Amino acid sequence: MKPFLPILLQTILLLALAPLLSGLIKNWKARFQNRRGPRIWQPYFDLLKFLRKDMVISEHASWIFSATPYALFLTAVAAGLMVPMVTARAPMSLFGGALAVVGLMAVGRFFLALGGLDTASAFGGMGSSREMTLSAIAEPAINAGSTNLSQIVLASQGPGWKFLDPSHALAFTAMFIVLLAETGRIPVDNPATHLELTMIHEAMLLEYSGRYLALLEWGASVKQLVLMALLANIFFPVGLAADTTPAAVGLGMVYFVAKLIVLAGAVVLVETTNAKLRLFRVPDLLSTAFILASLALVSTFLFR
Repeated sequence: MKPFLPILLQTILLLALAPLLSGLIKNWKARFQNRRGPRIWQPYFDLLKFLRKDMVISEHASWIFSATPYALFLTAVAAGLMVPMVTARAPMSLFGGALAVVGLMAVGRFFLALGGLDTASAFGGMGSSREMTLSAIAEPAINAGSTNLSQIVLASQGPGWKFLDPSHALAFTAMFIVLLAETGRIPVDNPATHLELTMIHEAMLLEYSGRYLALLEWGASVKQLVLMALLANIFFPVGLAADTTPAAVGLGMVYFVAKLIVLAGAVVLVETTNAKLRLFRVPDLLSTAFILASLALVSTFLFR
């Protein structure tokens, strides 16, 4: 059982911390807008409420509609197990690196788009079409660079690491834009709206309810945590535990939570100070992220 202990512990961390991070962002965003806002632990109550409610399923839905919540949830958790969080070594790093993480997220997105189309809903089809269009531009920006996440984190802990290097600054900016796009946040999407002309991610969830909706919301929170962990630990590797002793893991957990809080504050600040882009302007933003990621890759060879 010992080899499976890191997998079990990181799975618990993913499932427990993801809703809290979402609640923290919602609470801070409301306070920045001079509103009281929900409590930071409100997502836990929402998940429990959804799990207790009955499901209403369209008569036009097939098995794809029922399989989508499980596919999205499991792929998000599996991707999280391949990302270093508290320690420099990911529990499932041997099963794949950045390409595997991007691939798993793409599988979840593929099922979510099919689930939106499966019920023959106009909103679902519109959201699925928009999601696939934007993801085709966002995914290359993630892939620009190395693929072994554990090796990237270990290399960034070396004495030659500097955040102000051109390659690191460009890559961080590109990854931050991808984080906003993949989590459906302003200026790409607005997770708090259900307006017909602005919905992307929320449009694919309108037909879901009950347990299925809980899995989709939970999976989206886990995906957000995974992307923020990537951003925090690759570009700010301070505090990552070098071994698995209780003291090192505890200190690494404190540093990890602190980095997530700072990154959540940055996301809230961007969302509060910017307006949502028009749909046809979003590809320009994601293309900028891809260009920045490509420049970061080139600059690693120019500024060695």
